[in-house]
Amino acid sequence: MINKIIEGDCLEAMRLIDECSVDLVYLDPPFFTEKKHKLKNRKRDKEFSFDDIWGSDKVYAEFLRERIEIMRKILKEEGSIFVHCDKSGEHIVRAILDNVFGAANFQSEIIWSYKRWSNSKKGLLPSHQKIYFYSKSKKFKFNTIYTSYSETTNIDQILQRRTRDKHNKSVYDRDKDGSFKHGGKKQGVPLSDVWDIPYLNPKAKERVGYPTQKPLILLERIVQLVTTEGDIVLDPFCGSGTTCVAAARLGRNYIGIDKSSEAVHLSNNRIANPVKTESNLLKKGRNSYINADKAALNLLKGVEFNPVQRNKGIDAILKEQFENAPILVKVQKEHESVSNAASLLAKAMKTKKSKKSILILTNKNNGLFDFPIEHEGMVVLKSPALQVMEALQKGSSRPAVEAKPLCYLGG
Repeated sequence: MINKIIEGDCLEAMRLIDECSVDLVYLDPPFFTEKKHKLKNRKRDKEFSFDDIWGSDKVYAEFLRERIEIMRKILKEEGSIFVHCDKSGEHIVRAILDNVFGAANFQSEIIWSYKRWSNSKKGLLPSHQKIYFYSKSKKFKFNTIYTSYSETTNIDQILQRRTRDKHNKSVYDRDKDGSFKHGGKKQGVPLSDVWDIPYLNPKAKERVGYPTQKPLILLERIVQLVTTEGDIVLDPFCGSGTTCVAAARLGRNYIGIDKSSEAVHLSNNRIANPVKTESNLLKKGRNSYINADKAALNLLKGVEFNPVQRNKGIDAILKEQFENAPILVKVQKEHESVSNAASLLAKAMKTKKSKKSILILTNKNNGLFDFPIEHEGMVVLKSPALQVMEALQKGSSRPAVEAKPLCYLGG
């Protein structure tokens, strides 16, 4: 059954799966909307649909319960389950998960936040869904994912080590003389339970026309959180096959189940020909508060660093440290003299107790004199553009090279 999409009711299909053999179950079941969902594909020559009509919450609850009980049996002790739901049936889903997996194994209520296109409905526009994360036991596998620091994060929060005081309160760690201790290598901020991932818009390349299709980015994140390569991922309501595509792309094994032959065919096609829509929102961020110098940071491509906001003396802090202290980086601005840039960086070194810094020169704008830069621990580098300009200036003082005629092949 591994790496296959199975056609049929997941209640029967899951009984064929060995107990304690699956690492992750992700299910996006019917949402108890009491509607029939339908949508056409991009070419508008095929329509996909499914019923989400139950008549009563008791029927819906029983449908989910007997299937979730089997899911727990086939999960490994280190396994986890992620259940997607919205406001229509979230209260039912949460109660069932608490009962089957135990409230103590509830790990997170993930809020998938997105922007939707406006409609004429009176009231607030829905712009999130919930994903409940439960583990089978306390031994569950979890891979921490780190994200960038917020644009409003104070630089000292990045640099300084934190510890716990006698009241178990998080405080900055200090030396015997009261000075703040520097933290180690900073990886970023652990992923929170609010995920800002764009909804698939109608023109997205990966959209296949299946109702309730989820973004591949969303499922890849879930798979990465609680599995490693070679693990088995099960989606008992696989629909368009997004979970299975995500698992295959990340080197995991998958099992997909759906009672619709059209969904099974669609899933197999997507696995054979995966398409992923890249999100500019996730790449660039939504917050206009960012004021880090992009041109300056471009000079640091290939080096791991954290950009610094709202600081004249520092543009970035390298993730690597020197003698347990931060390495600060400043790039000379267009109308900034060399001496002034060096002075600002030196001041920042003193304030942040840095033992090594890097000043990148972009021009020789230093007033009347070219003062030597003599600040302990400061390394001065010339930007590629400045090196090119200096090379051209040196070259212009040499005798011109006699031009030679070009040789052409043929007549």
